[in-house]
Amino acid sequence: MQFAEGLSDRDATEAVRARIDWKYLLGLDLTDPGFDNSILSRFRDRLIEGNAEMLLLMQILEKSQKLGLIRRRGDMRTDATHVVASVRNINRSELAGETLRAALNVLATVAPKWLAVNVDGSWFLKYAGRFETNRSPQTKEDMVAATEGVGRDGMVLLERIWLNSTPHYLRSLPAVEVLRQCWV
Repeated sequence: MQFAEGLSDRDATEAVRARIDWKYLLGLDLTDPGFDNSILSRFRDRLIEGNAEMLLLMQILEKSQKLGLIRRRGDMRTDATHVVASVRNINRSELAGETLRAALNVLATVAPKWLAVNVDGSWFLKYAGRFETNRSPQTKEDMVAATEGVGRDGMVLLERIWLNSTPHYLRSLPAVEVLRQCWV
């Protein structure tokens, strides 16, 4: 969790003290005061001494084999450019969706009547939740189609914001400007 969130030891121990999700994952009571950050370096040392990282790797490999993700004694590839490209595409897709979602949220706060008149009602369900948690197209074609749909919706929104009949202050909202720049 510390690595995934890019936290220092001090920040990680603060997260244990203050965040419910960390307490839940670690199996701690909500009233647990946490621990000193110096414990983390000693914990890492014990993991390395006990070769625990290899045990975890072996469990991941076994599970991957059972799921058919890797073959026993199969050829291994060290070229990960396709993986990097896939991650980049997912990242871009989430960026587009989150940018549109953020602009819609701001518009819903600042100009709810204008928004209700100018966007399709189905957009609420489509853009209500965060993109990284609510959407997971399984194929490349599904991801392309979903991203193109977000792109079309964003263009519709931008075109309507730039109509002469639209209040000009909506164009200067930071979230709308970020949306415009992203779409450019």
